Amino acid sequence: MSTEEFWNVAKPMIDVTEKHPFLVAMVDGTLKEENFKYYVVQDTLYLKEFADCLTRLSKSASTPEDAKQLEHFAHDAEHAELDLHNSFFKEWNISAEGATEMPNCLLYTSYMKRIVATKSHAHGLATLLPCFWVYMHVGKCMLKLREELGDSVKRPPQFDAWIDMYGGEEFEKEVTTYIAMVEAAIKKADEKTVKEMQDCFLMCCKLEHMFWDQADTLLKWPDLGGL
Repeated sequence: MSTEEFWNVAKPMIDVTEKHPFLVAMVDGTLKEENFKYYVVQDTLYLKEFADCLTRLSKSASTPEDAKQLEHFAHDAEHAELDLHNSFFKEWNISAEGATEMPNCLLYTSYMKRIVATKSHAHGLATLLPCFWVYMHVGKCMLKLREELGDSVKRPPQFDAWIDMYGGEEFEKEVTTYIAMVEAAIKKADEKTVKEMQDCFLMCCKLEHMFWDQADTLLKWPDLGGL
């Protein structure tokens, strides 16, 4: 089995995700600023947990090279990606400080942290793969749509900055490197572990979709009398 087979199993979900209303609206300029702000705050909370998971995986890596690479990925999640988010916060004069993870964000980070903490290194690698690969994929799809629309629409500069990052060559290089690490883990794993890795990958592809659902609907926790 290979990461390509993981992708093929998840492809029906990914095909739907690449056309998610939230993502399409970012490109055609119809996404409301309120929804994008909500997304950026939630993604900031998510990325902090994602970076922590990468750091944890670096400590269980089988080679010093893999450990160093995973530390690099964690650093990029905490700095390159969060720097983009923080630049938005400065422009809007808002912050993610004190913000609460909303239901789908908490579901995603809780699942991710549980797998990294309780399963093998290989399981953890597969669990974090969709955040790399699906983001690159939708970024490329959004770049293509942006080119097709040309000057017919206007969008806030923050939307373009986001598309440029995740559809860009630098992010693609990181994703390619991470995929190679997962491929290596697959080759070393037994059949049962590989099947479980595939299940982890598929689950997180679903959670990626739900993360954008959450931002599209501005999902909140139920109001239970202030609790």
